[in-house]
Amino acid sequence: MSDRFDAIVLGGGAAGLFCAAQAGQRGRNVLVLERAEKVGKKILISGGGRCNFTNIGAGPGNYLSANRHFAKSALSRYTPADFIALVDRHGIAWHEKTLGQLFCDGSARQIVDMLLDECAAGPGKVTIRCNEEIANVGHDGNTYTVTTQYGAFTAPALVIATGGPSIPKMGASDFAYRLARQFGLKVVEPRPALVPLTLGGEDALFRELSGVAAEVEATAGKTMFREAALFTHRGLSGPAILQVSSYWQPGEAVAINFVPDEPRDWLLEAKRNTPSTTLRALLRDRLPQRLADRLAEKLGVEGDLGNAQDKALRAAQERLLRWQFTPNGTEGFAKAEVTVGGIATAELSSQTMEARNMPGLYAIGEAVDVTGWLGGYNFQWAWASAHAAAQAI
Repeated sequence: MSDRFDAIVLGGGAAGLFCAAQAGQRGRNVLVLERAEKVGKKILISGGGRCNFTNIGAGPGNYLSANRHFAKSALSRYTPADFIALVDRHGIAWHEKTLGQLFCDGSARQIVDMLLDECAAGPGKVTIRCNEEIANVGHDGNTYTVTTQYGAFTAPALVIATGGPSIPKMGASDFAYRLARQFGLKVVEPRPALVPLTLGGEDALFRELSGVAAEVEATAGKTMFREAALFTHRGLSGPAILQVSSYWQPGEAVAINFVPDEPRDWLLEAKRNTPSTTLRALLRDRLPQRLADRLAEKLGVEGDLGNAQDKALRAAQERLLRWQFTPNGTEGFAKAEVTVGGIATAELSSQTMEARNMPGLYAIGEAVDVTGWLGGYNFQWAWASAHAAAQAI
């Protein structure tokens, strides 16, 4: 069989469905091809099943890319307020959790159903086909032909929305990069992002704290996040660690401030004001007991603070403010929420997401070298980049 469409969207995730819906509402006849047995699988598991569908503060500064300016155009033309208005129009109740993160009151299924309803809104027609394995993608100079086990489909526009290789158990792969390279587009080397870090050597002693969490300031390079960090049986996780993992480079240290609310000389002040207290007691007032005990043990300041040397207390202060962990790796794409890297932004128009040297070829969402922070930012990039492409199809 051979069917002709105005556009073919590869991938039925957040970006793919939203692009198809927007293009369909512009009167286009769109085909969505999804490899899995159903669309929106990553949406359904996001946000603990409630879908952290955007962040009210999303802006270009919340994204990593080889070109940090690339996302500005799309993000400015389709904002969090625009998506919130769509959610409200569909009667989906939502709430702000923390730090501008918006979640459904109910289920993430509501967002998938909303996207499907938008696809059905017309006036164009959006056809969604699941369980489609792409065997070949070709281009004759004017038309793209996508061949699956069920036949060939043609269109003058092709949208790559197959995401990155994070969470392979959900069907994720590097297909987007292979297809981009087929058409001569460069790819920024992908690596896991928003991913737990693993510890070895002396740091591995902290594994016995598995399950202990505390609010900290975590820093990688010049980038710092204040959120919870979680010790695991393999290393470090929790929001603060996932955030800095996107900025961490192998061989570098991650610095943890375990007492972010304390001034630099807080131990010397405690020595003056409460000389009979101990470092262990002070840390237990601020941190979970198991963590406090382990840090006190590692710092080696024993007995009452009044008997401790100022030099030792200053050293303890400095270490608590910037405790160095040197990860030996990450838990990889299997545990990564997203991917840093992807189809190079230098190959794409920031206005339309169309390939500069391949007319009719578009790339959107996680397939592109634009990666958001944890907390709804990657969904907002999916909506914004999809909208940009849909307006040009």
